[in-house]
Amino acid sequence: MRNLLLILTLMYVKANAQTGEEQVKQAVSNLFTGMRNADTNLLRSVFAPGASLQTVSKNKEGQTVVRSENIDEFISFTAKPHQEVYDERISFDVVRIDGDLATVWTPYQFYVGTKFSHCGVNSFQLVRLKGVWQIQYIIDTRRKDNCN
Repeated sequence: MRNLLLILTLMYVKANAQTGEEQVKQAVSNLFTGMRNADTNLLRSVFAPGASLQTVSKNKEGQTVVRSENIDEFISFTAKPHQEVYDERISFDVVRIDGDLATVWTPYQFYVGTKFSHCGVNSFQLVRLKGVWQIQYIIDTRRKDNCN
């Protein structure tokens, strides 16, 4: 009887435990919740130490450029008082996990309040540090057309 109770308890815990993929998705979702709420504590918590943020875009001459952004500056910008909510609407296209490394591909549309701003794709690299998934690297694309 005792073994049966232990087995049932373990089955319940396993059935209700968040999967690795769900944990990775939650870490990414927390970034956008932090942006929408201008929550600097939540934003800081999603990034691993030494995290990187880059954007692939076109310059005025139409050439592809890669811009790097400092994580602290990104958090400060996002947290500055602003009338409209920064609302990045993502969908999870691909999530892959190998041990303590995960990659996530999320197409998105970005709105300032209710006004469409731009779209693109985010590519995330996450690491599990001390049992917690954190974003190590983000690179994204940004454009104003072909957003469907």
